[in-house]
Amino acid sequence: MKKHLSVGIKGVRESAQEFVEAWRRAEQGRSVEQPIERLYFEDLATMLRVLTPRRLEVLKVVHEIGPVSVRALAGRMKRDYKNVHHDLQVLERAGLVTRSPDGKLTVPWNKIIAEIALAA
Repeated sequence: MKKHLSVGIKGVRESAQEFVEAWRRAEQGRSVEQPIERLYFEDLATMLRVLTPRRLEVLKVVHEIGPVSVRALAGRMKRDYKNVHHDLQVLERAGLVTRSPDGKLTVPWNKIIAEIALAA
């Protein structure tokens, strides 16, 4: 199954309301055709601080090569270990990278869809 992640900007109240609406749909037995997981940032500046071009490159490479250690990834990308480690910590805290039981890093998403509303 293809896993998609929708990334966008929403305040706490709006994202909580979306959760409540999804919960109510589930209680009523209404399903969604293909569930899409979501990750919201409070504002555009925060989203851009997390999703830098280098970190997007890290996501692509980890997705491409599969479960990998930080050291192997740094070598593959010809980047400093410390910088790659920091990027992965940020991405992992955001939920964009996961760790397998053996500590290897993976990206469970096939596609990340970014959405930025121009008007409220």
